[in-house]
Amino acid sequence: MSFSNVNQNRIAAEIVDRTSGPQRWTDYRWQLKHSIRDIDTFSRLTGIIFPSDRRERLEQTLKKFPLSITPYYLSLIDRDDYKNDPVFKQSFPDIRELQISRYDMHDPLFEDRDSPVKGITHRYPDRVLMLLNSTCSMYCRHCTRKRQVGDPEAVLTHEEIEAALDYIRDVQQIRDVLLSGGDPLMLDDSFLDWILGRLRQIPHVEVIRIGSRMPAVLPYRVTDQLVQTLRKHHPLWLNTHFNHPCELNPPASAALARLADAGIPLGNQTVLLAGVNDCPRIMRRLFHKLVQNRVRPYYLYQCDMSEGLSHFRTPVGKGIEIIESLIGHTSGFAVPTYVIDAPGGGGKIPVMPNYLISWSTNKVVLRNYEGVITTYKEPDSYEPIFCDRNCNECRLQLDLDDAEEYNVTGIEKLLSDFDDAVSFTPAHTDRLERQEQREREHE
Repeated sequence: MSFSNVNQNRIAAEIVDRTSGPQRWTDYRWQLKHSIRDIDTFSRLTGIIFPSDRRERLEQTLKKFPLSITPYYLSLIDRDDYKNDPVFKQSFPDIRELQISRYDMHDPLFEDRDSPVKGITHRYPDRVLMLLNSTCSMYCRHCTRKRQVGDPEAVLTHEEIEAALDYIRDVQQIRDVLLSGGDPLMLDDSFLDWILGRLRQIPHVEVIRIGSRMPAVLPYRVTDQLVQTLRKHHPLWLNTHFNHPCELNPPASAALARLADAGIPLGNQTVLLAGVNDCPRIMRRLFHKLVQNRVRPYYLYQCDMSEGLSHFRTPVGKGIEIIESLIGHTSGFAVPTYVIDAPGGGGKIPVMPNYLISWSTNKVVLRNYEGVITTYKEPDSYEPIFCDRNCNECRLQLDLDDAEEYNVTGIEKLLSDFDDAVSFTPAHTDRLERQEQREREHE
């Protein structure tokens, strides 16, 4: 019997369900009902006792950032070495969470500022984030939305959901909707069916995605009934959140198999966490196990700059080192994109090793994962097609069926031939303020 099975049996035996009789370990509702939310219960179930001074500071931490661990996830903790255990570090409070550095931010990704209506974050041109709730089955200590965890006002009312749907319906540029929270799978199957059905009725919404950590922290939530509900609304994608290979045990694998067998493409978003997974060997094992479970490693996130996460953040160089250990050393589809979700709402910025060493007018110099340096000869004669955005007369015989054109922005606009823009300048620079001052003086 494995260590986790021994823990599960012991923890289940110690939890007394006074309303429904015998314990139902694989019933996700039972798991949610018996989630561990205080230090006394945690200590009773694990036998881990904290010194009084540390206990007092932990209680102070919980006043700001609450605790919630499912019995299942709790059972994965190695009690004999809990201080180094990756599950413990991700789920149990740390007194360092109260250390707010000068660089920490309440809302580092500016999700609130990019919210045209409550529950919607619209940052990228063709997709939106829809935050349905603020509750999770397990509160990750590294959560970027710690400001909203357990906040009842962060749960959308029926009227607010209708307003969010109206926004998506009105902005026809939106083709991709990502449901997140909290965790959308905390909602009842009937509600998920309703919201997915409403989104499917919007003609320009091509893809719906769900972001959920349930397969990692409460895999029993992935029931046959849930899977039947989700598969009604294809094309539907699901991104989950595994941070360490120890989380990919048989119950998690079974949950992922149910989803994959239903034709739901699966991706994974891993957060780089100091002391948890900041090791190339750990990461490679995690990504290999994900691929074995038909889950594509999608993003490796640099830990965000939310309040109280300083002890989790690594140097960016650690992430580069991990990517270097993957590219060329394993299958390409097992290598995630390493990104920094830019503070201030800049979105996800890929940060990868540099394989382009130099280039001239007709040749580029490259290096590979082994350190081999090579060249690629560019064509001596290349005649670019001047794009005037007159697609009906395109020499490429452009045929996009029912594709809709849109105005380009950002770097794409600078690269275009049909717009006169030659540069983008941030507002309120010292130089612009001096120019404005001179203009005011000459009025």
